[in-house]
Amino acid sequence: MAKIKVAFQGERGAFSELAAQNFFKAQFTALPCETFEAIYDAVESGHAQRGVIPIENSLVGSIHRNYDLLLERKLHVIGETQVRIVHCLLANRNVPISQISRAISHPVALDQCRQFFKQHKRISPETFYDTAGAAKHVAETAPIGTAAIAGPFAAQLYGLRILKRSIEDEKSNYTRFLLVAKKPQLFKGKAKTSIVFSTKNQPGILYKALSVFALRDIDLTKIESRPVRHRVWQYHFYIDFIGNTRDEHVRCALDHLGEIAHFVRILGCYPLKVTS
Repeated sequence: MAKIKVAFQGERGAFSELAAQNFFKAQFTALPCETFEAIYDAVESGHAQRGVIPIENSLVGSIHRNYDLLLERKLHVIGETQVRIVHCLLANRNVPISQISRAISHPVALDQCRQFFKQHKRISPETFYDTAGAAKHVAETAPIGTAAIAGPFAAQLYGLRILKRSIEDEKSNYTRFLLVAKKPQLFKGKAKTSIVFSTKNQPGILYKALSVFALRDIDLTKIESRPVRHRVWQYHFYIDFIGNTRDEHVRCALDHLGEIAHFVRILGCYPLKVTS
């Protein structure tokens, strides 16, 4: 039986690949992509059956480009997971930390390790296009004094040694990922639904729109606004809520919202991920 092909942004060993492992264990073939747009291209064309996209980080916030792409493209959200972000200082074998003078990584990762660089002033941070890409570069071509900041999985994949583990400032650092596909997927159990809508700019209109959920005791877990292109100071509102689109009270809420908003789209209904 052929393994499912999963597209994600970044090199092999990226945190997005760990998210894919959460969804499929080892039963998938990785398809690294250079950009988020390339993930959508791969799934829409059938080159990959699924795509994994980061949608928000507990420290940095929302990944706005992926919110925009969910609206611009026609893929369906069919799942979610979260990955604990652990940054490590990685170097080639037999290279001690005393010989490290520069550490390369994605700028977001470097920013999340400020205390490490304050404590190790002789190590200068330098930006690289990707965390896992930095690990790959160190393993293949970097000079002896260069280390990478990436996850433990990247160290394992590229045969690097972990000089310092968990060097991120904030230990409660998680990224939420969405699983996208060309078609919705049937499932049993509790659900979460993601939608996007826009309204006319009228007094109290957002209150009225959100009240359709409050009136039916529907729990909103996330709300995000993004500018509407070609309409100055107009916004799309993205909402996640607990509930299945097949439930009567959810259908009533969405019908009610359709009477208030001039645009409503369901981005996906998918299994509710229960976390402790």
